[in-house]
Amino acid sequence: MRNNVLMVQAEDLADQFLRVTKQYLPHVARLCLISTFLEDGVRMWFQWSEQRDYIQGTWGCGYFLAACFVLLNLLGQLGGCVLILSRTIVQHACFGLFGIIAMQTIAYSILWDLKFLMRNLALGGGLLLLLAESRGEGKTMFAGVPTVRQSTPKEYMQLGGRVLLVLMFMTLLHFEFSLITVLQNLVGTALIVLVAVGFKTKLAALTLVLWLMAINVYFNAFWSVPSSKPMHDFLKYDFFQTTSVIGGLLLVVALGPGGVSMDEKKKEW
Repeated sequence: MRNNVLMVQAEDLADQFLRVTKQYLPHVARLCLISTFLEDGVRMWFQWSEQRDYIQGTWGCGYFLAACFVLLNLLGQLGGCVLILSRTIVQHACFGLFGIIAMQTIAYSILWDLKFLMRNLALGGGLLLLLAESRGEGKTMFAGVPTVRQSTPKEYMQLGGRVLLVLMFMTLLHFEFSLITVLQNLVGTALIVLVAVGFKTKLAALTLVLWLMAINVYFNAFWSVPSSKPMHDFLKYDFFQTTSVIGGLLLVVALGPGGVSMDEKKKEW
């Protein structure tokens, strides 16, 4: 009984938060989501020579193709961010950023690094949610006539986005046998399962946002490392990727889990 009371109070608190922030939350979510692309596009500008030389040396593709790769990353990411924030041809911008993720996954050999691959997939999940948000609801031909409810492509995008987002948290699990670590893993696993299946989704996603923000600030504090050290760039990359996943979760909080979820099915029951 006490657990039920605590759950109801937590859900009421989450609903109150949504009522206060509903006008601003989607905008904050989109800004967080595209932050890693924005940061990477700016980095391509300031590290033009280093990025070009890396691609040229790794793939032996020559100066011109390496420079084209860097230019495409720079313009594709910054352009996509501008289009998303201005709410202009968002779907095309999302597909362009999907292409950037795929291209970088191959070019930087992320495909063979499971941790980075899962984080890139989680980033793709955030873009799926953004793509779903930009799609209008399908209209029925017979307005006002009851029809059998069918899941729409938008709802499947929301499902795919939720499932991919939780991959970020799988990279944060620590396989150590201390009490605190085991508790963190159990709670974290429970929350990501709830988000994936769409049960108590907004509360679970909001809890994950708070947890991920704390982890991000504590473990990825790139500002505390001199910019001349390689670790600065690694932490900065992780920080903004994590911020993008936070943005995806905020979209889940703001827009709900969609039709393909236990929360939605409960309404039909």
